[in-house]
Amino acid sequence: MTIGYTTGVYDLFHIGHLNLLKNAKGLCDKLIVGVAIDEIVTYKPRKVIIPFKERIEIVRSIKYVDVAIPQESIDVDYKFEMWQKLHFDVIFTGDDWFGVKRWQDLEEKFKSVGVKVVYFPYTKGTSSTLINKTLARMQEETERA
Repeated sequence: MTIGYTTGVYDLFHIGHLNLLKNAKGLCDKLIVGVAIDEIVTYKPRKVIIPFKERIEIVRSIKYVDVAIPQESIDVDYKFEMWQKLHFDVIFTGDDWFGVKRWQDLEEKFKSVGVKVVYFPYTKGTSSTLINKTLARMQEETERA
């Protein structure tokens, strides 16, 4: 049995999130998904819109997800700590991390324990950032009208 692992915020759940989870599940037998708790999302210049309890329930309800768990840190070393607890065989992430020094170091660490790192391309034209910008612009237009 191949166990896969991925993490994300999954705020304003969209087709890009679904594509990642669907593609990940296609490469493993059991998919474990870490959902970022509200407190760690401060690395982005915004707050989450959907609270953690709702986001994790949404992710749990996706048919490609076998287990959804809290992700309590954004530090890349935390992913290795999670491997020590979960013993997954493959980790999935977005291709925006490909070639980034922190991830290259993590890849080496995972390679030493037999874990494969798979980078998925982001869904073009869809992102939580784009959705947030669109909503903010719509709000501004409504307030001016």
